[in-house]
Amino acid sequence: MTIAQALADAAHRLSSVSGTPRLDAELLMAHALGITREKLLLGRRDGETPSAFESLIERRHAHEPVAYITGHREFWTIDLAVGPGVLIPRPDSETLIEAAIAHWGTGSPRRILDLGTGSGALLLAALAEWPDATGVGVDLSDQALAVARANAERLGMADRAMIVCGSWDAASGGAYDLILCNPPYIAESEPLPPDVADYEPATALYAGADGLDEYRRIAPALRLPADGIACVEIGASQAAAVRALFEAEGFRTQVRSDLAGHHRCIVVSHLK
Repeated sequence: MTIAQALADAAHRLSSVSGTPRLDAELLMAHALGITREKLLLGRRDGETPSAFESLIERRHAHEPVAYITGHREFWTIDLAVGPGVLIPRPDSETLIEAAIAHWGTGSPRRILDLGTGSGALLLAALAEWPDATGVGVDLSDQALAVARANAERLGMADRAMIVCGSWDAASGGAYDLILCNPPYIAESEPLPPDVADYEPATALYAGADGLDEYRRIAPALRLPADGIACVEIGASQAAAVRALFEAEGFRTQVRSDLAGHHRCIVVSHLK
């Protein structure tokens, strides 16, 4: 098959397992060719399909996430290495960066903390946005810590990003004027698609019977300087419950929605 024919065939095959079959096929073809998707789309597609493409499509047809197959995922303005054992960054999480930018305006946070840093996505995206800032990413997973450190090194931020083993208690010192956090928030009984449930780490997804266990730990541990904020990701139906937890600790909260209009971020600050 030509590249064009193979893309059409792969998109048809993937339509039963993916909501974005054509995009998946293009990303996997670009990976097999060793080029960007943009270059694939702008170039001629009458050449021969690379032999590796079929095995990539078979892996995706078995529900393996595209990001694990290609080994990377774009997030905000950066490109991150990802792999099994580490949560794949989602565009929804960019809502936290947008919320932080809205708060700081033309200014900049000085010290940033990323709780449960995973691949380092939130911390490194923030450091890319504010070149004069420094930050710390904490996680309990050895796999995540290794990936986050490698991403910081590859992006030239290793001198500004410290990646350390730690838990929610890292937020208790009051030393950070921007805290970012995407905790586990899926209820244990909530069904997830096989792409997520069968491949991504359960410890980064599930948070007790109602999905709120980690917020119950984070809220009482949180300390902020007078002008600081925390941007905390939530599930689409959790805004009221999560706000109540932080407000019970004396904080002011606001809700921000993602591009789909779903509640996605709680912005936590001191009462004015």
